[in-house]
Amino acid sequence: MNMNYIVQHNGRTLRDILRRDMGVSYSAMKSAKWDNRILVDGIPTPVNAILRAGQTVTMLWPEEQPVYQLRPYELTLNIPYEDEHLLVIDKPAPLASQSSAGHPDNSLENAVYAYMGCPKDFIYRPVNRLDKGTSGLMVVAKTPHAQHLLQRQLHTEAFQRVYLAVVEGVPEPLRGVIDAPIAKVEAASIRRVVCPEGRPSVTHYQVEQVSGQRALVRLKLETGRTHQIRVHMSHLGCPVCGDFLYGTELPELPGRFALHSAELVLAHPLTGDVLHIASPLPEELSALL
Repeated sequence: MNMNYIVQHNGRTLRDILRRDMGVSYSAMKSAKWDNRILVDGIPTPVNAILRAGQTVTMLWPEEQPVYQLRPYELTLNIPYEDEHLLVIDKPAPLASQSSAGHPDNSLENAVYAYMGCPKDFIYRPVNRLDKGTSGLMVVAKTPHAQHLLQRQLHTEAFQRVYLAVVEGVPEPLRGVIDAPIAKVEAASIRRVVCPEGRPSVTHYQVEQVSGQRALVRLKLETGRTHQIRVHMSHLGCPVCGDFLYGTELPELPGRFALHSAELVLAHPLTGDVLHIASPLPEELSALL
């Protein structure tokens, strides 16, 4: 599948057009750059090139091939929505969203592979990802076109993600916006931290319930940084219950923490219909209150 775009204004970089106007992900752009699959007027062009109005940008998508042979993971999946273009999965926790060296056989990717009947040409196309310790709604595209269109919606009003978290302490005020940049602690670490040099990160929150020294908080993401909710709640002094990285691990939540992707609102990538899907707070999280 190739994608073409006619440049509308002079003076913008090819990188900016690819990312902002064409919705190409950073990883896809990086891969295409090395393979000479980014063309301007039919000629491979570096992404820092300055373009002029009327030029044609072409993104050549590679022929898809499975990266490696997955093993099926027989897991009963809760799928509140499915059609020929996408799946919405209510992911349990703890469960890694994607296969890796640490989880080669028992990730959601392996489970989706088994659910789809182990096709030889299987390609896993998650649109939004959840941490291993986070439960709730995740979107997986079935085709590259659907994945591309859905990823263009991410971090816009067309793709809204609402989370529920049980936190230690009660945020003050009870409703607000956390606008605090997030950066990696260091290259070798998975930890993130709020710091002025970080990437812009915005989370809207509202306390839904207070129970003793804990609170149930509803959170809506405006940006999608790694560990964003966990870092922001810890920054407020109210870490997510059971969060071993930014708070304190709880024995009653083995392998997970009290964060749940509870609601998704998105435009169907092909029909444009608005999908509104909700998932209730899991019992083990309700029990904390």
